[in-house]
Amino acid sequence: MEITGQLNEIIYQNEINGYTIATFDTDEEEITIVGYLPFICAGDSLKISGKFVTHIEYGEQFKIDYFEKIMPKSLSALEKYLANGTIKGIGPSTAKKIISTFGEDTINVFKFEPQKLAQIKGITKTKAEEMAESFNENWELWQIVGFLEKFGISASNAKKVYKLLGVNAISEIENNPYILVDIARGVDFKQIDKMAVDIGIAKDNIKRVRSGIKYSLIRVSYNGHTCVLRENLVNFVHELLDVENDIIEDNIIDLKVLGEIVVEERQEGEKWVYLTPFYKAETNIATRLLSLQESENVKQIKNIEKEIRNIEKNSDIELSEKQIEAIRLVNENNVSIITGGPGTGKTTIIKGIIELFESQGKKVSLCAPTGRAAKRMTETTKKEAKTLHRLLEIGKIEEEGKIESVDYDVVPIDADVIIIDEVSMVDIFLMNYLLKGIYKGTKLILVGDSDQLPSVGPGSILEDIIESKTIPTIHLDKIFRQAAKSKIVVNAHRVNQEETFITKKEADANNVNEDFFYIKHSNQEEMIKEIISLCKGRLKSFGDYDFFKNIQVLSPTKKGMLGTKELNKYLQEQLNPQSEYKEEKQILGVIFRQGDRVMQIKNNYDIFWERNIPEYENGTGVFNGELGTVEKIDNGEKQIKIKFDDDRFAWYAFSELEQIEHAYAITIHKAQGSEFDVVIMPIAPSSPMLLTKNLLYTGITRAKKLLIIISNDKIINFMIQNVDTKKRNTGLSYKLVNIE
Repeated sequence: MEITGQLNEIIYQNEINGYTIATFDTDEEEITIVGYLPFICAGDSLKISGKFVTHIEYGEQFKIDYFEKIMPKSLSALEKYLANGTIKGIGPSTAKKIISTFGEDTINVFKFEPQKLAQIKGITKTKAEEMAESFNENWELWQIVGFLEKFGISASNAKKVYKLLGVNAISEIENNPYILVDIARGVDFKQIDKMAVDIGIAKDNIKRVRSGIKYSLIRVSYNGHTCVLRENLVNFVHELLDVENDIIEDNIIDLKVLGEIVVEERQEGEKWVYLTPFYKAETNIATRLLSLQESENVKQIKNIEKEIRNIEKNSDIELSEKQIEAIRLVNENNVSIITGGPGTGKTTIIKGIIELFESQGKKVSLCAPTGRAAKRMTETTKKEAKTLHRLLEIGKIEEEGKIESVDYDVVPIDADVIIIDEVSMVDIFLMNYLLKGIYKGTKLILVGDSDQLPSVGPGSILEDIIESKTIPTIHLDKIFRQAAKSKIVVNAHRVNQEETFITKKEADANNVNEDFFYIKHSNQEEMIKEIISLCKGRLKSFGDYDFFKNIQVLSPTKKGMLGTKELNKYLQEQLNPQSEYKEEKQILGVIFRQGDRVMQIKNNYDIFWERNIPEYENGTGVFNGELGTVEKIDNGEKQIKIKFDDDRFAWYAFSELEQIEHAYAITIHKAQGSEFDVVIMPIAPSSPMLLTKNLLYTGITRAKKLLIIISNDKIINFMIQNVDTKKRNTGLSYKLVNIE
């Protein structure tokens, strides 16, 4: 149905995507409306279409599918519109004067005779022109939103488009609709293509074909690839656009000439196509790694054997022969890799390297890709570790909707030795920035487990460097005696070797500790009951484990009854129920309550944080994957205070809460780089793409003291045998071997 009226009061508006909850006055009544209304303010007159829905808590609401901004029909409505603060230089008193002076002619004055506004006392000729310009710009803006919505482009994407193209957006898009592919990330190409066809762009138009090629390359990057075989690209674009292969080939050549793509010819004539930023990032990484490795080893320690003995004698570090070999490797090379699974001694090697080089007066910097990984590194080494972002002092290294720039400036790292943990999580863009910040002569040590899940972003850095055999690498494969007593560690290695879990008989024979439990269930309702029972107190009596201190639920997926979205609802209800003593706030259908476990789900470089322990400090930036607890909800000031696990706290406006989600349960992908005392891991039937060996392995290795898997043999055996063969298409290994 369609309704016309005036926006009365905005209850909530998300500044990023324009999602709005507001009261709306019609001729008959006031109603509550919900939907995407970017650039809309109190006082605006709208024609809205949609339907009435009943919200479980807030009752009847009108859910908007489409809206159109219209000129106010009454003088009182027009005065309210002028007074709402969107038009430069006009407030309530000025709006009243304008309406009383020009009446029904007000809009014509703004559009065609702005100089007349200077008749009003206090409005100069210059100010009159500014007011009219602001009025007309606002009108242009909503016309852009309406224009794009007709072609299926959401209001949230329309806002991004306007920010990038400005008031000329409509004419630019009509000239080349495919510009939207470059500036609005995640936009459906078919929608854009339909718009172009409706406008009259021919099938074989070069703008269409080039955009289809670039869109295809962007799309494969979402799956971690940095490039694609030329023939596969041509076939995909042919299916996408229904144009002849010759035309696609010609446009690949043209894009190459324009510098927008690169075609790399490898062995046996294979041709791999890249978007230029991806190719540059890989090339920069290869060049800089080799340059670092080949520069003079100025930080090498003389008499290394003697110094290692001194370290062992004067500290609590005991090194095996393999660990000593790793330290020798680091000493003899400017760049080195230490890789291995849990319990193989990586942390002890890191401690030894720190002690060794600091005893020689060298400065050692520790870092990791995420806040939790850095925190864990700090806990295990007793030395401060920073995130890569903080170490490099970089701000916004990605801009929503755009391919990352590879030419971002970074502050050089002031260190003699740099140790990076969890390198498997680092994508090509972050690795490129890191290497830009390292002086020649600095020692770089890359530590990680190449059997874990790859980075969320494109590339497979650790695996590619190891595969190239150009950087000295030590593989730690022996489980230390103490670690071998852990059923968690033993089973992690068994899964990695495609073997089933250790049996109770085998565990008893080898005196393996019972820190791993496998509870067999196929019924998902029963699995949920099991999870709630474990979280609500069963583990308290078993090992004094408390959910909010040291238990984390991990799931392979977000969807389904045992996905994180549903689990978070169940667990919030059971572990942090509604109470008259707890403030809460509902945003976009999600209830945030004091005491909730939450996670930051996107990088926010600007948010201000403070920390009082051990002494006061402050800064900006909270990053994807950081976990915390809702400490306070201030409904008066419309903000929430979150205390993160590293004792920092930050205030979030209600309009910023789309970057926070509940974290009673999180995905295994989001848990990468973190460790928890207790992990409960329910695994139900899901997509074979998710139920893989390296996902199971990564989940198991998140547990420090106790792991409980709730699943059944059919699923577990499938995962162990489901070796993820979808190797990422990248070129870093090739470049490391072949770069001149």
